[in-house]
Amino acid sequence: MRTVRSLTLACVAIASVAVAAAAQNRYSGSSDFQAYCASCHGTEAKGDGIIAKSLPKRPPDLTRLAKRNNDLFPGDKVFMLIDGRSPGSSHGGADMPAWGDVFAKSTESAGPEATAARIKSLTLYLETIQEKR
Repeated sequence: MRTVRSLTLACVAIASVAVAAAAQNRYSGSSDFQAYCASCHGTEAKGDGIIAKSLPKRPPDLTRLAKRNNDLFPGDKVFMLIDGRSPGSSHGGADMPAWGDVFAKSTESAGPEATAARIKSLTLYLETIQEKR
């Protein structure tokens, strides 16, 4: 009886980890960037998207985030800025949506864990495109 119970608990734990990993891996930061961010930030993330000139404030060059932060990519800060739902965030105004709200309402990423996984995927993508010294 103990063996069956232990095996059941182990299977539940493994399944939980697998579901969380699948949610994390099902989003493409690169694809989401092109779909949601490139119109303002540009396809190369340089702040030169097709509507950038029409905005009151030019979007930042996202390839220089690490450079502007002593060559350390500020992952937690970037995550919070993309999410945009915390007080004082630059997102959520007229120019920049709070992507956390947008993704939370999306049928592709329903639920808080999926929304966080999607924003994390975007954050990790931005880390990969940082300018090298």
